[in-house]
Amino acid sequence: MAYNHYILVCSGTACESNKGIELFSKLQEEAEKNGVKDQVQVVKTGCFGFCERGPIVKVLPEDSFYVDVTPDDAKDIIHEQIVKGREVKRLLYNEGEDKKTFVAEDIPFYQKQYRVVLRNCGVIDPESIDEYIAREGYSGLEKVLFEWTQEQLIEEMKVSGMRGRGGAGFPTWLKWDLARKAVGDVKYIICNADEGDPGAYMDRSTIEGDPHSVIEGMITCGKAIGSNMGFVYIRAEYPLAIERLRLALSQAREYGLLGNNILGSGFDFDIEIRLGAGAFVCGEETALIKSVEGNRGMPVPKPPFPANKGLWEKPTVINNVETLANIPVITAKGGAWLAKIGTEKSKGTKVFALTGKVKNSGLIEVPMGATLRDIVFDIGGGIKDGKKFKGVQTGGPSGGILTEHYLDVPIDFESLTANGSMMGSGGMIVMDEDDCVVDVSRFYMEFCVEESCGKCSPCRIGTTQILKILEKIADGKGEESDIEKLDSIGHAMTRASLCMLGCTAANPVMSTLKCFRDEYMEHIHNKKCRAGKCKNLLSFSIIAEKCIGCSLCAKKCPANCIIAEDAAKYPDKKKPPYIINQADCVKCGECLTACKFNAVIKG
Repeated sequence: MAYNHYILVCSGTACESNKGIELFSKLQEEAEKNGVKDQVQVVKTGCFGFCERGPIVKVLPEDSFYVDVTPDDAKDIIHEQIVKGREVKRLLYNEGEDKKTFVAEDIPFYQKQYRVVLRNCGVIDPESIDEYIAREGYSGLEKVLFEWTQEQLIEEMKVSGMRGRGGAGFPTWLKWDLARKAVGDVKYIICNADEGDPGAYMDRSTIEGDPHSVIEGMITCGKAIGSNMGFVYIRAEYPLAIERLRLALSQAREYGLLGNNILGSGFDFDIEIRLGAGAFVCGEETALIKSVEGNRGMPVPKPPFPANKGLWEKPTVINNVETLANIPVITAKGGAWLAKIGTEKSKGTKVFALTGKVKNSGLIEVPMGATLRDIVFDIGGGIKDGKKFKGVQTGGPSGGILTEHYLDVPIDFESLTANGSMMGSGGMIVMDEDDCVVDVSRFYMEFCVEESCGKCSPCRIGTTQILKILEKIADGKGEESDIEKLDSIGHAMTRASLCMLGCTAANPVMSTLKCFRDEYMEHIHNKKCRAGKCKNLLSFSIIAEKCIGCSLCAKKCPANCIIAEDAAKYPDKKKPPYIINQADCVKCGECLTACKFNAVIKG
């Protein structure tokens, strides 16, 4: 059925948690109430990426891009745009002092993006296989099943230059070829959807918005290596992604795209879902394999590598969600098409979850070789509240911080590693002048201590020792020798840990020591945290000359440590100023927030 208008409603996890489901229902309800149900189709889509301004609604064919939409706005969208043919100006995205509005394709957030993996997110209904097929979905699979040999398929992958997007950047074609040549009567494919980095949600959003792209990628990989069975290993706390993946698998089986004799090709392949408990270490391939097998997720030494001896000791290929979502584009358009995007050694695009102190946080996709400046200032819109840029943590707990000095360095596998960080799976957390590097390092080390499986001593003991030293420095008890200890333990972990969790756990500390050693020294020598994040180095005081004696600070103080001065000392004031008893102060900052006269200062 043809409609005059299509209303696309973001239904990713973030928007659904912000009344997106209610908004979708309200739009349908208003369409029926206004008698235009046959003229407009309301569609749930995946994430539009512009998470900072969600829930988002896009109306076609006008290309109207509405942001911060609430269920109460549904009435105006239907009545004004669908019935009367007028855009709802107050909901249109705008920016700048002149409040200029933009159609979707001209919004600065999208200008430097190139969407390959996210090509269907925010465009199609992820619960409809027909909409995926209409966007060239499964068209590449036809060549894979009926035209190309295994060798031709792997050669096409080699031409594309595709490298694994899970963090290591290993050539995808080589991993597939090793598994193809491996001896084994049974072989397996595993999709790693166990995304665990703080602030990362790239893979979850891809499955929520375009699950069939991952399924098609897995079928293609299965054909390439001679596997008939695949598993999606996904953490159980991703209920929406799991629900849509299950539906997509059911649809694919119904259409003859999974199961025995796929499309009459003689090739059999099926996929099952395995739920993970959310252990970060299970992102490591051997630990993931143990978890899929039903054992405790702990890494084992390599070699042998999974391509030769993996799941149930059979040859196994493990690719993450983003890697697999690239495959249908490569098979449909050819490897040479993807090879034109990116840099000489890093082809294609990369998806990042841009979060932190940036104006436009969200899910983005850029060509390899884009710079941090492109991402933070052009796509991200710069730092919030006019604050000064401090750095970007890339690669999550395994990565490092990149400062202003690296803003124009191209983002690719080699450049990030050469400059003390790493690509990782794609988490990107922006920091400003109010962030403390000791506090940031402590946060990541707490995460690694919690997530370490404890199997090897360098990781189990090393992360705990580094955390204790960071806590000591943050408490104002640090010594200069602690810096040498951090460096020594970090290098020992890198050399001796069993898996990459331990080998890279010290990276945030090592990179901040390199770039912000002066801040560590301030904590140690001056007992000062310039960002005011380390609570034990923080103090609040009241400037007597500015205090009018209103007592707001005292009323808000939970520790009752703010008292009025002796009135006799201040005969010229109507009311005596207040002072803070430092011994009883819990450093909560309520006094600073309460004071309207800038009399309370933080130091």
